[in-house]
Amino acid sequence: MPSLEFTSRGNEIAINGAADSVAQAKEILTFLWRKIQKKQDVTTHEIDAALRFHNKNDSPDKKTEKTKIMTDEKSGFKTYKNKLISPRSPNQAYYINAIKGNDMVFGIGPAGTGKTFLAVAAAVQMFQAGEIERMVFCRPAVEAGENLGFLPGDMLEKIDPYLRPIYDALNEMMPADEVPKKIESGEIEIAPLAFMRGRTLKNAFVVLDEAQNTTAMQMKMFLTRMGEGTRMVITGDPSQIDLPPGTQSGLKEAMSILRDVEEVPFVHFDAKDVVRHKLVTKIIEAYDKHDFRNRS
Repeated sequence: MPSLEFTSRGNEIAINGAADSVAQAKEILTFLWRKIQKKQDVTTHEIDAALRFHNKNDSPDKKTEKTKIMTDEKSGFKTYKNKLISPRSPNQAYYINAIKGNDMVFGIGPAGTGKTFLAVAAAVQMFQAGEIERMVFCRPAVEAGENLGFLPGDMLEKIDPYLRPIYDALNEMMPADEVPKKIESGEIEIAPLAFMRGRTLKNAFVVLDEAQNTTAMQMKMFLTRMGEGTRMVITGDPSQIDLPPGTQSGLKEAMSILRDVEEVPFVHFDAKDVVRHKLVTKIIEAYDKHDFRNRS
């Protein structure tokens, strides 16, 4: 958005600048005011999200639709602290809708785009609503430049630190003391992908994280574990494969094989969807340019 000048006069704000930019700024401020009226949080994150959503080239109907998505509680998830987690980019909104409307969804894109967090949030919401009986979270036991063999403990203890993003998301959505209780009761299962072999997962919400590090055989094994009443979300970043050289990524193969299956949507994120520090977006874009030059 081009440079604008804001002046506060009591309870009014005057905006000076190019007409189209002033109109866009007015829409964003109006949207943020509506969130305040609904007693929803307005932080720098919400301001950043508003900038992502509001495009001055959108039609009036499109603008109304986007505003509804960002303020409607049904478009997001409620934490146990009654905090609304709403989409922070159009792709996040599409991802949430895809998860709510389909039994299997792939979330593809770089780190920091909310793929795993939103999948865990959806799992907790469905569990609390009684739509599923348990939540299962897993990832392949592949080192990202480290060596699991030198870490202390058994396989579960070795992989536990790698599953920390899932624990963090669970603790955001439900009281921290509830998580270990539900793990003990079996209502929450967090395990390496290898533990899924030979099982049929029924009435569960299953999340496979870091799916780019599955082999083709592992991915097929996982996808065919799906039983009655089960939802699956598969997340991964094809640019961060840690498999041995020459090993085909199960995620990449699935993207090719299942691309024409209408009931299995693939939601693609890019650097513009990153919701971490704004510098992360620039880092990802720089690496993408570097990789493109090397391929060329």
